[in-house]
Amino acid sequence: MTGQRVAHLQRETSESSIDLRIDLDGTGESEINSSVPFFDHLLTAFAKHSLVDLVVRADGDTEIDVHHTVEDIGIVLGKAIAQALGDKSGISRFGDALVPLDEALVQAVVDVSGRPFLVHTGEPDGFEYHLIGGHFTGSMVRHVFEAITFNAGLTVHITVQGGRDPHHIAEAEFKAFARAFRQAISPDARVSGIPSTKGAL
Repeated sequence: MTGQRVAHLQRETSESSIDLRIDLDGTGESEINSSVPFFDHLLTAFAKHSLVDLVVRADGDTEIDVHHTVEDIGIVLGKAIAQALGDKSGISRFGDALVPLDEALVQAVVDVSGRPFLVHTGEPDGFEYHLIGGHFTGSMVRHVFEAITFNAGLTVHITVQGGRDPHHIAEAEFKAFARAFRQAISPDARVSGIPSTKGAL
């Protein structure tokens, strides 16, 4: 990781140990070992489609539940994004993506606003109870986005427009978020300074 918009954060609790590195100006390379296999899959998709380079190494009390480890990774990822963005000078700020995965279709809209807010709708009834891969509860998808959004200072709208397979829905959500995030953090040659009438984000 050699870019300027980088961060390396660690978090140690009685429930998990997280070591995370991010380069916002990467090529989508990732080394993910969250100790939660389906979450590895989702984070790898996020890195690939946002074009950030991401390294995650985590251990946690997954013998109890994946909740603690997944939540803590979301918290650290959000904080790392905020740190790597710096003052947000010269970025596009807004991003919008509509992403299909077979029968699933998800729209994500991102504003690097400095004001944490998540609107997350459209997952089908029962999605939150489904065990994806036998271990990752569907409810964790929203929970991860809450952790990222509130710790990164993003305004995010994620709308599941359709879908049947829980794996496809979850993955489409992460891919849509990744594409919208990629657009929002991209430098815009026409932007001078911070893209806000307040002069700060």
